[in-house]
Amino acid sequence: MIIKRDAYMNQLIERQNNGMIKVITGIRRCGKSFLLFRLYKEYLVNSGVDPEHIIEIVLDGIESEELRNPKVCYTYIKGRITDNEKYYILLDEVQFLERFEEVLNSLLRIENVDVYVTGSNSKFLSKDIITEFRGRGDEIHIYPLTFSEFYAAFGGEYDDAWDEYLNYGGLPALLDMNSPKQKMNYLKSIFDNVYMKDVIDRNRIKNIDEINTLVDILASSIGSLTNPTKISNTFATKRHSSYTNKTISAHIEFLEEAYLISKANRYDIKGRKYIAANLKYYFTDVGLRNARLSFRQQEPKHLMENIVYNELLVRGYQVDVGIVEVNQKNSEGKSIRKQLEVDFVTNMGSQRYYIQVAYDFSAKEKQKQEYNSFRNIPDSFKKIVLVNGSSKPWRNEDGFVIMGMKFFLINEDSLDF
Repeated sequence: MIIKRDAYMNQLIERQNNGMIKVITGIRRCGKSFLLFRLYKEYLVNSGVDPEHIIEIVLDGIESEELRNPKVCYTYIKGRITDNEKYYILLDEVQFLERFEEVLNSLLRIENVDVYVTGSNSKFLSKDIITEFRGRGDEIHIYPLTFSEFYAAFGGEYDDAWDEYLNYGGLPALLDMNSPKQKMNYLKSIFDNVYMKDVIDRNRIKNIDEINTLVDILASSIGSLTNPTKISNTFATKRHSSYTNKTISAHIEFLEEAYLISKANRYDIKGRKYIAANLKYYFTDVGLRNARLSFRQQEPKHLMENIVYNELLVRGYQVDVGIVEVNQKNSEGKSIRKQLEVDFVTNMGSQRYYIQVAYDFSAKEKQKQEYNSFRNIPDSFKKIVLVNGSSKPWRNEDGFVIMGMKFFLINEDSLDF
């Protein structure tokens, strides 16, 4: 099955022949190799590039065992370059190549080559790129399928596709699986045997039970405020464990580096400052999150929120969790300070959107709750409530935009409506 990844293809095309190493990163099994070796190679050939000028090496295959030696690999590539025309070098799973940093930096010194690599998140992370290539690496980070990509390949009705995506997420391999059991087993297996193994092996973690429990806690609390100290206290009181907040912070960072989770910081909208006390964590793929909890803890609102968060990241926004401080009267008539939450504050350049996510928006009390946060924001940036369903955008009497999830996810420029 061919799944178009146009957003990432456009990034590759924009960076073609820019004199830098194009480094495709992302969680395992999200389609990095397919993007480079199928979609981008087809683009090059269709653009008139001679296939002999495309040098492909899949370094995790047995056929490439000898090429994992840096000198052998470099000599092989140099030997394939026989004229002054442009050559495109595509290296898959480059972390299998010994001293890959030296090889890639050496390739950059050849004038008529353009280099593209994919790397596993267990040994080849964003911070490694920054450190090793010193400004000569150009990262393209890709995610599992967005809902619009999934829906286009699914071939069924929207409601069926939405239920499927909400349960099993967007890893491309799932589209070729038929039974729920097969999908659940696949997700559980790769979570334990690929993603967690990567994290544990890379960081030489010894307290494996604790980090596994930490992952379960984070999976259970998507969309909820937390911090390492709070998690540490939970371990101390309920599990009688000395899993310190310092170790928890380090382990959370390892999970972020492996692209399993990402964090949304809290931003004080009125005070225009970040608040370090609490933040939220979301999973890169909701299917992996659900599999981690054996598909037992299905909260549609929190899953919707996670999907919206990932969609905003894919579209290139910086995403924070917003708070608005207000003065209110308590039952005794005393003035108290209260923090109202805005699910997401999204920024790109000078543009900003405030977004609330509401699974069930029919109750007046729920509408009042979501609108109240917006009413206390002292600026004129667009304020949007995303609701379950397929309703097209409309504005209420306060000027707030109410938009169905289908419209938001299917239309790339939906926030501008």
